[in-house]
Amino acid sequence: MAYRDDNDLAFLAHCSDDELSALLETLITDKDGEVRYTEALTSTDEYKKFQPEHSKYWHNITAEIQCYGANTLASMFRGGKGILYREVLTDVCKKMKANHPNNASVETMERNLLMKFFEDAVEKLSADDLKDLISELGLKTTTFTSKAVVSAIQLAIRTNGIIAYKLALIVANGVARALLGHGLAFTTNITVVRSVAVFAGPIGWAITGVWALTDIAGPAYRVTIPAVVQIVCLRAKAKAANQME
Repeated sequence: MAYRDDNDLAFLAHCSDDELSALLETLITDKDGEVRYTEALTSTDEYKKFQPEHSKYWHNITAEIQCYGANTLASMFRGGKGILYREVLTDVCKKMKANHPNNASVETMERNLLMKFFEDAVEKLSADDLKDLISELGLKTTTFTSKAVVSAIQLAIRTNGIIAYKLALIVANGVARALLGHGLAFTTNITVVRSVAVFAGPIGWAITGVWALTDIAGPAYRVTIPAVVQIVCLRAKAKAANQME
């Protein structure tokens, strides 16, 4: 396992140990808390030396993501290196049937992936739940239908980093709950603390259900899909940091 220089993952170097912990757990443990037999991270010298100071071996964490997204035989011919994050993300978007134009930026594809999770979950909400969601996210709409909510969210996340981060947290928490049996553990800014209520509410459970019903063929997708969602969440948090100060 060797890290490939990847501009789309370089921001992880600036994440805290606490922020990286959920991503790490996704990579190395299954829902029963058992270490994945396919993981290679815990056998590295850096992991053994530094954990739980995860930021000191972020290269190893990203290398694990790159290798999970790659064909094992192909990685052998690349000297143990996996594929770049853009390719991992594209593969996840294909699996989840999220829009992924060839010329789209990584951030656009990530936004489309989040919206796909959200669109599927919103369809399961009642009118009252939709009103609560609109209020929680501060959306500008007076029409309480799933289509109106989705349209309002699509508009909001393009211009409001805090709303984009809240959306990413809601999705990442739902996926983590389904995969790991519990929600995200890392702390967050007071500006978005109220969204924790949404995690435990109908939208959180709806997203958990969407993941649970997803046909995941092959163990790699059980890692790459939630790992990508965690990365999307961390990137959204980094981008929203200035607005939350």
